Amino acid sequence: MNAANNKDPMHGVTLEMVINHLVHVYGWEKLGQLVKIKCFSNDPSVSSSLKFLRKTPWAREKVETLYLNSKEQ
Repeated sequence: MNAANNKDPMHGVTLEMVINHLVHVYGWEKLGQLVKIKCFSNDPSVSSSLKFLRKTPWAREKVETLYLNSKEQ
């Protein structure tokens, strides 16, 4: 199956790409307000966010949903 036929909107998108996009669009402060997790509001960094989100499925789901919503706008 090639990328044009893939129905998964997250296909080929890494978690790091998601975080970088959200930080670019919203900034850390707004991102911490939209998704209430400490790695976005207390001394935020991409690496700490990656570590947390890889271990926490519910938080990753919220972040990916925000990413998809931000791409639709």
